[in-house]
This record gives sequence, structure tokens and C-alpha cells, in this order.
Amino acid sequence: MKIVFLVGSVNISGGTYVIFEHASNLQNMGHDIFILTEEKVFDKDVSWHTSGRVLTYINYEDLNKYSFDIAIATWWKTVFRLDEVDTNKYIYFVQSIESKFYIEEEKALRHLVESTYTLDLSIITEATWIKEYLETNYLCNVSLVLNGIRKDIYNTDVVAKAKKLEKGLRVLVEGPLGVSFKNVEKTITLCKESLANEIWLMTSSPIKNYKGVDRVYSQVAIIEAAEVYASCDVVVKLSYVEGMFGPPLEIFHCGGTAIVYDVTGYDEYIIDNVNALVIQTDDEQAVIQAINSLVENSDKLLQLKKNASCTANKWLGWKESSIAFEKAIIHNSKSLLSRERLKILTQFHEMSYIISETSLRKKNILEKILEFKIHLKNRYPNLYQWIKKLYYKFFRKPFPQ
Repeated sequence: MKIVFLVGSVNISGGTYVIFEHASNLQNMGHDIFILTEEKVFDKDVSWHTSGRVLTYINYEDLNKYSFDIAIATWWKTVFRLDEVDTNKYIYFVQSIESKFYIEEEKALRHLVESTYTLDLSIITEATWIKEYLETNYLCNVSLVLNGIRKDIYNTDVVAKAKKLEKGLRVLVEGPLGVSFKNVEKTITLCKESLANEIWLMTSSPIKNYKGVDRVYSQVAIIEAAEVYASCDVVVKLSYVEGMFGPPLEIFHCGGTAIVYDVTGYDEYIIDNVNALVIQTDDEQAVIQAINSLVENSDKLLQLKKNASCTANKWLGWKESSIAFEKAIIHNSKSLLSRERLKILTQFHEMSYIISETSLRKKNILEKILEFKIHLKNRYPNLYQWIKKLYYKFFRKPFPQ
């Protein structure tokens, strides 16, 4: 089959990593695979993944040269460009409930993201909680394909960046900076307030150092990421939203354990006080206490690591996961939407968003004008009266109240 993945970006991220794994494995199975991007892709952009350079990348301006058997949207924004693809069927690979990436005040945008789940697209997801969310809220028929792990990269034979401390605890914080739902900055602060002996940071953000952090690893390839995991005792991952987050599972494979919030999807493989420590979201003191408990109780740390290793040994590899992904594609072989119908629906949802946002902006402007008028009237009454008279002189109607 000729398959195209529509992606938001090829930069380092968990979502792109998953796409590259399925894409490269499907290619190895004999399918013709293409990655559709908005910008031209160079080797340096994708060298962080072992299969990045062997995939074929195309841009939207090239689409008139291609037709496909399957087009797979992998991010909510790509759903709104699916109708541009000449294909026999559409699939929506939902890696998280992405409306949760935006703050509550952005109601119109959150609603637009949620609208993508109403389009009768065939859906595949990677986490049980996402499947349940879509089936409960939108009555979707969802195929579940759990993410795999690169057993050839993440394992206890990895040569570490540094030997683990003989006494004490080295913690790893993982994730991009400046992304509120990843909560990386706060995580670093809590680690600094704990008894942790060393703090390492692995991030996709382009930085060289971070105050209070012993080592920073920025934009590293997945092979080097394994070396970082193998050097640390525990990853402290305090995200507010995840699909099926990989870092705890990856460090499980490299001999470590994790401290996480009870974030969406944690229970796919994490068991509190068995293979990791689970903290109620935003209980910051509990996070500090959890880190301290592992510093003070080496037997507890050892037991968590041992159980984490057992979890890792039972987890599926990426090839196995991609075989299941291929079966899910075949199972969803009948497209529920025509290209024309999809275009109408997506344009309707986009226009609803634009109308809502425009109305909100106008309301905000009027509110600010009213606030200014009240301020002017209270602080500068003479000026206010003069403006009223001037307004009437020019417009021949009373000053708006």
C-alpha cells in the first residue's frame, strides 16, 4: 500500500518519534511510505532518529504528483488538510486528546480541536484512556495499538554517560521548556528543593545549561537518550497531559524507575509503589518527599528498579507494535468520508472557530473601550465632557454609553 503520514513537525518529540517508528516499520514490511510536511525537510532535521533519513518527505505543493491508498492525520491541525490529499481512505491517529494542550480560557480553540473527533474518521490510538475518552464522549469506534519500545536501543547493556552514584540519587528531568502542560521548569525547581544529589536535564529545547542543573543534554538522538537514561536512577516526569508517555518506560528498560503525577495514561504500565511512585497532580510537597524517600532508602529504590525492569521485559517491541498498527489500518479499510464531504465539514468547523474568535475579540475591544471611558470620566471629568461634545459635533449623535 501507498501510505502518507501528515505531520505537524519532524522535530524531536515523543509524537514524531512514534510516527517515525510506525512509518519505518511499515516501510520495512513493503509499503510505500511518505511523510507530508509543510516545510522542506533536510537530513539534519531528522538525524535524531535512526530511520529519519531513510523515509521519503514531500510537501503540500507536491501533492498533485501523488495519489495514495491511505492518508493518516497525526495531529489535530493535519485533519484540516486531509482533504488536500488524493487518497482512497483517511485515518486519524490520535496520540492524545490535544484540546488539553490549551488553557481553559481558549475555549473556541479547544472546541475546534474536539471537533476533529466528530468527523467519522477511522481512528487509531496509542493509549487506553484516549480510546475510552473518544468512545464515551463521541461514540467513536477506536482501534488501540500500544506503543512499542526499541529494545535494541533501550536496555541495561547501554554504556552510560556516567557511572551511577555509589551513594545518593541522580534524578533526570525530561521534556521541553516553555510548554506549560509539560511542567518542566516546576519539576526542576522541586528537584532542587529535594535531597537529590544530582539533577540532569534532557530536553528538546536548544539550551546549553540551566541554573541548578548539573548536566544538560539538549536535542539528543534517541541512541544518546538511552545513554542518559542509563546514567540516572529515576526520571521525575510531572506532566499535566500525556498520551502514553514514553520516558518512564524507556528508563525502565535502562535500569531506572520514575516519579510521576497521576497524569492521563500513567496507569497503562505504572503501578504506584511497585515499579514507580505516583503523586497526586500538583502535590508538590509529596514530590519532594518522594525524591527524599529514595535518597534515604536505597532498598526501596532498588525494589522499584527491579519491578520496573520486570515491566520492561514484558513490554512489546516496536516491530510488534507496528504489525498491530498495520492490522488496524487494514481493519479500518472502509473510509466513512468522501473527500468532498470531509472538505465541507472541516471548513465548517474552521469557520465556526473564526466567527467565535472574531466575536470574542470584538467583545474584548468594547470592554476595554468601556474601561477607558470609565477611567477617563473618573480621573479627567473635564476632558471627558470635552470629548463628548466633540463626538456630538462630528457624528451628530450622543456619546456611546
